[in-house]
Amino acid sequence: MSERRLEGLVLKVGPLGEHDRLLTLLSDEEGITRLAVPGARRPKSSLAAAAPLTLLELQVGGRSGLARVRQLRIQRSFSRLGRDLETLAASQALSDLCLRLTADNDPIPGLFTTVILHLERLESSDLSRDEVLASSVQACVHLLTLGGYSLPLQSCCLTGVPLQPPLGQWHWRCSLLPEDGFAIGSQPQARLELNPSELALLQRLIRADLPRRQNGDLMGPRRVWLRLLTVIDVWIQTHLQRKNRALAMLRDSLQTPDMGDHDGDEKGS
Repeated sequence: MSERRLEGLVLKVGPLGEHDRLLTLLSDEEGITRLAVPGARRPKSSLAAAAPLTLLELQVGGRSGLARVRQLRIQRSFSRLGRDLETLAASQALSDLCLRLTADNDPIPGLFTTVILHLERLESSDLSRDEVLASSVQACVHLLTLGGYSLPLQSCCLTGVPLQPPLGQWHWRCSLLPEDGFAIGSQPQARLELNPSELALLQRLIRADLPRRQNGDLMGPRRVWLRLLTVIDVWIQTHLQRKNRALAMLRDSLQTPDMGDHDGDEKGS
């Protein structure tokens, strides 16, 4: 294997042998790549900086088998995401989702750029806890779409009728059928149901920015965003056949409101 330069985001790091590390990297060029980092577990190793959620520029090579890191340079560290439980859980959830979506050496166009964008947003110091939650839900929607597992939000999976939530008609319901998508009405096999406001909010998440009111406040109270997080969690478990434990950690951390939090009227979402 020839020497090559590789730029990517470290998603996972584990032990390899007595002194080495196994690095799992997401890059635009190669998708998921697993690399040996020789001597990285030794004290004062020059390669010890290969840590999760670090953007690295690497020189890698090796004649056979697992490629080895020769040199590395840190381009950016997302260490601030560990400042509290919510941003840590959110970043771990995105890392795990990237691992589930991407095959080894089979890149998904746009995935690397998109996850970096969302990590940068999560690292913003002025995000509230609710905005971290909403950003996490939107990031998952974007990554699932790029990975070929998009939520089918445009039409009823049973009838093909367009999903146009009638805002203000609070008796209307839309059912999540985990295997198929969303169906208009209350369905006996539904995992959960959304009202018009909740579905409309979910549909807006395919856009680039979070849904906000004219005054800049985030649309939707926390309880609505927690329901949308449940939608994402169920969809991932069903279609990727693996539970994203970090999403559960994020949900648990936000079940108890902050002091001073005011959970607005759901109809205002």
